[in-house]
Amino acid sequence: MTRRPSEPGAAVTQFAVLDALLAGAYESGLPVAEARSIGDFGLGCVDHLGGEVVILDGAVIECTLDSPPVAMDDDEILPFAIVCRFPDLAPVSVNERDLAGFAASVEGALTSRNLFHAVRFDGVLSEVRVRITARQHHPLPMLAEVTSHQVETVEKAVRGTLVGFWTPAIYQGIAVAGLHLHFLSDDRGFGGHVLDLAVDAGDLRVAAFARFDLRLPTDELFLRTELTHAEDHRIVAVEGGATAGAETPPSSG
Repeated sequence: MTRRPSEPGAAVTQFAVLDALLAGAYESGLPVAEARSIGDFGLGCVDHLGGEVVILDGAVIECTLDSPPVAMDDDEILPFAIVCRFPDLAPVSVNERDLAGFAASVEGALTSRNLFHAVRFDGVLSEVRVRITARQHHPLPMLAEVTSHQVETVEKAVRGTLVGFWTPAIYQGIAVAGLHLHFLSDDRGFGGHVLDLAVDAGDLRVAAFARFDLRLPTDELFLRTELTHAEDHRIVAVEGGATAGAETPPSSG
């Protein structure tokens, strides 16, 4: 029997598009308070790309270079965010998977490769490698330049939550096609954008959404920056191992 979206009428809501970040157009953002009103689950980035964001159980947590992960204030902004309300789903146990194996488990749980899916994993990672980017200043550089100076950290035997989305291939450039993951440890001592991982054991939930709401910035920089989507390899290069595409499982690095 064909699986259906778990929440008919529910939406994945996104503010801004990835190609805008690639072009250096990320001057404005979605207020944290508004993001929380839209959903309780998601990910994003900090103002001026000054870190990575995890939205989990209604809390909006920033992972920055300056301090351990901490809750954001309602008036702070997210230049890119993707948010939903995560439904109550029965989990599937996942054990001993590298990144490619975890991606295969996610893809095996998809309702359709044409729908958006929210992905949540709670458990123990035997290893996870994340990145955090530093806050940028005017003139705002393109995302590729920002990530060339990213700080990467590896933690072993850490319990926490993977928060992410699986996006159909046709939306590459609007979002990240394939699997895009952030991580937050249970003790909120560690987190960021996932580049590589190895699962020990835990529970995987994958929720399908047939509605995608896109909100675009209206600041002057965005309005005057004509966005064009070129080679997909630009996105793979800046997003890292967890986002190597929608048609094949991602590889590390």
